[in-house]
Amino acid sequence: MHALDWHLVNSPLVEALPARLLRPRARANADARALAQARWCLRRKRDGRFLATFDGWRLHALVAGLDHEPGLGELLAAMDARHERAGVPALLPLDGLRERLAALGLDEAYGERTGLALVAEPARLEFAGFDRYRRPLWLLEPAARAWRRMQSVARADGIALEAISGYRSHDYQLGIFERKLARGLAVDEILAVNAAPGYSEHHGGRAIDIGCPGEPPAEESFESTPAFAWLQAHAGGFGFAMSYPRGNPHGITYEPWHWCWHPASAGAQS
Repeated sequence: MHALDWHLVNSPLVEALPARLLRPRARANADARALAQARWCLRRKRDGRFLATFDGWRLHALVAGLDHEPGLGELLAAMDARHERAGVPALLPLDGLRERLAALGLDEAYGERTGLALVAEPARLEFAGFDRYRRPLWLLEPAARAWRRMQSVARADGIALEAISGYRSHDYQLGIFERKLARGLAVDEILAVNAAPGYSEHHGGRAIDIGCPGEPPAEESFESTPAFAWLQAHAGGFGFAMSYPRGNPHGITYEPWHWCWHPASAGAQS
């Protein structure tokens, strides 16, 4: 196997994560025992269910009917593939996403109206540390390097930057919509604060929601913190830019916490 121990290996339906990073988060004793002896954990993206552990040669099933799990063979093939050239990440196909959008009443007109583009998921993402909730943070490899450098320089300046969230799958974003729809919100209300599944910058592994200690996550009040002032002054030097300022053309509410890495804008510090 050529997959790296500190990478997330991605496929449309299933993902493989280093087991060492998931051990503290195992919910069941059986899962914890299996993860303790494994190199990889295979997880269903739709609901986060642990499917199997993998030692590089053989699978250990954590669910019944593993042989019939959709997408499992595709993931194992991806784990055996060589890593893409540096700076040229392989992307997952967008097949099937439009059908899911149609079920929400969304079509290409949404992208035309908002100016947002469909974002494909990377085939691999790099471990970029842990977020505020001690969850593994996954970003595209150059974005992960830029985030770690920026966080380190900020720390030297007396500023603590916390990651709130990084990469999200299409399935995860769809789950946000489904939960909000179940609470009675209309699609248009959800779209005011959440990009449609497939249109979020988080799908590409370049976007990160940033916070700081003592500040609630993803709140406009973040703009009043020293951390936000530091980001305004320095983030561009690491290639990060705030995606949704006030009055942005995409119709998304002001998000001072949402920053995205752009390779062309990375300065000397990155």
